[in-house]
Amino acid sequence: MKYIYQNKDWHSFKWDGDKIQKLLLEIKKAQGFLLGKMDVLGFDIKNNASLQVLSENIVKSSEIEGQFLDKNLVRSSVANHLGINIGLNTVVSKDIDGIVQMMLDATKNYTKIMTKERIFGWHAALFPTGYSGMHKITVGGYRDEKLGSMQVVSGYLGKEKVHYAAPAAEVLESEMKHLINYINTEKETDYLIQAAIVHLWFVILHPFDDGNGRIARALTDMLLARSDESELRFYSMSAQIQKNRKSYYEILEKTQKGTMDITDWLIWFFENLLSAIKSSEEITNNILQKAEFWQKNSNTVFNERQLKVLNRFLDNFEGNLTTTKWAKMCNCSQDTANLDINDLISKKILKKQGKGRSTHYVLNNK
Repeated sequence: MKYIYQNKDWHSFKWDGDKIQKLLLEIKKAQGFLLGKMDVLGFDIKNNASLQVLSENIVKSSEIEGQFLDKNLVRSSVANHLGINIGLNTVVSKDIDGIVQMMLDATKNYTKIMTKERIFGWHAALFPTGYSGMHKITVGGYRDEKLGSMQVVSGYLGKEKVHYAAPAAEVLESEMKHLINYINTEKETDYLIQAAIVHLWFVILHPFDDGNGRIARALTDMLLARSDESELRFYSMSAQIQKNRKSYYEILEKTQKGTMDITDWLIWFFENLLSAIKSSEEITNNILQKAEFWQKNSNTVFNERQLKVLNRFLDNFEGNLTTTKWAKMCNCSQDTANLDINDLISKKILKKQGKGRSTHYVLNNK
């Protein structure tokens, strides 16, 4: 099997400009519309929108790799690093906080040059214990051959199918130097093209024992931030990739086994990027509704428990709000939960729905 990095013209990526030009124009138009819409909003609203998108991005990027993070803990960690008070005083594990730190370094410091040490720092942040699951891995350094060659494999033991075999560990120092130089170059006229190429290039090299997909997507977000000229993120490429996870792996496998013509990869990447930008409408609408709610109730007095639950409720709360869930979220008794809820009903913030065991509470939008 011949892989893309075994081509004689390896590093010389090619594509059909005519086939991607229309997509690029659509993306730039959508970017301009979204950023213009967000630019007229207040500082707090933009920060909260970015908080929601960054949290979603981190959760979904991990889900692509089969790792499911607690959404509230991720959001709490992001908010803490951004200095945003969301009423959650939760203890966040080092692994979640490490992922958050990596993503924030990529997006907030998007103008900063890339170095080997910076990428090593990202990798170390992903694996603070030095282990991936139960397996000890090389952390903050390129993989070696101690664990065998790096392969993407599926199937049962004895009937494995090798989808891809990455370059040998001995060439990684040189190969990553080429990639880092490309990330730092100013000759690429379009950061969107550069983002797509860097994502693919990093996945081709697979330089670490684990965490390659998440770091590839962090690099993508860094270059998209350069394209937007903004550290605030209002759309999530990782969430879009997670939606199309199967086709994502299919196009990567096809491209990794092909020639240096990566037109099909660029088309896939740009089509999904455009969808990610367009789907941000739902996120921004949610943020605006939340801002409108707090403005409307600016003179209403809430206790700390009520503020905590209402903030959660306004952030796409999953399932129905019941007294049991309230008590669990606030670590209080059912009686206290009932008092809090009844107080909000009397203030016409919440209203009761259902009867008996199906009793739950919704926002009173009147």
